[in-house]
Amino acid sequence: MTLDQSTVSLSIVLLAALVHASFQLSISVLTLMSGHALGRKTARLRLLHLVGGFVLGAIIMTILLLSFAAYALGAWLGSGVPTVLWAIGAGAAVGVGLSVWLFYYRRELGTILWIPRGFARHLDTRAKRTKSATEAFSLGLTSGVSELLFTFVTISLSALILLSLPVHLQLVGILIYAGVSLVPLMIVGLLIGSGKKISHIQRWREQNKRFLQFAAGGGLMILGTYVYTEYILVANILGSL
Repeated sequence: MTLDQSTVSLSIVLLAALVHASFQLSISVLTLMSGHALGRKTARLRLLHLVGGFVLGAIIMTILLLSFAAYALGAWLGSGVPTVLWAIGAGAAVGVGLSVWLFYYRRELGTILWIPRGFARHLDTRAKRTKSATEAFSLGLTSGVSELLFTFVTISLSALILLSLPVHLQLVGILIYAGVSLVPLMIVGLLIGSGKKISHIQRWREQNKRFLQFAAGGGLMILGTYVYTEYILVANILGSL
């Protein structure tokens, strides 16, 4: 693989990570956990431990999910990704993007996401009961899995792209994805740790939720179009020359 091809592949992974970054479930759970902790008059240092544990858990779960997806797809496909799989991935990205536009937030005040109510109650209960860094770490791991309904597309497409890269660049791609996709979560964690009021963070999220929803859905559609163009149209044109 040439340097230009590697750059294109990593740029698509970066785009997928930016789309992932626009999803809000992990941030919602973090603010929920922090709000309950502050309601219990938790000391600032303990709150920092809770926030740090949660963010670390989310980062590790993201790395594990992408690494496992790449390993599983590599073991299944061997060398080379069939064109039909690129087409399915591109179509899924566009389809999920439309779903995000239509359904990501419930049609009511606040930033309530469209996830099963039983699962939402489970996360709320876990957030209320989280009182140690270990429990916060476990909750961060859970939040990383919880939004797979939407992020499985970005993770799966990134995993497929990683298969075409040399091993050392696969590691770079995983780190790029995990780092970029969790930048908003880390920023919110830093704001909470520095004493920023949860109510101010929530107010900003509510005021900008439609923009974030549009960015996530639109980003998925752009990602699907990019993948279709690069790995199907361009590949077919080059193959016919």
